[in-house]
Amino acid sequence: MTYKGYTARIDFDDRDNLFVGRVLGIEDVISFHGTTVTALRTDFRHAIDFYLTTNPVPQKPASGKLMLRVSSEVHTAALIAAQASGQSLNQWATNVLKQAIHI
Repeated sequence: MTYKGYTARIDFDDRDNLFVGRVLGIEDVISFHGTTVTALRTDFRHAIDFYLTTNPVPQKPASGKLMLRVSSEVHTAALIAAQASGQSLNQWATNVLKQAIHI
């Protein structure tokens, strides 16, 4: 479920017969719930709107900068794969990540 650039994970609480959601990708905790999908979606939107109006500098899900620590063997293999495909390592890694997350 997404709204205004924020994505949530939805779980079902069988004990309380309730859908429970939590926004992913930020340190702040934004949670919401509903007994139906419609109620869940409405509460999600209210939670995001409330968060955005009550936080002068709301967190965004990601900055676009990703730093990784990998072994030198993985780094070398990735660099070779990037060069073989005619891309920079950054372009190649972006494409590999996009394929892995299906976007």
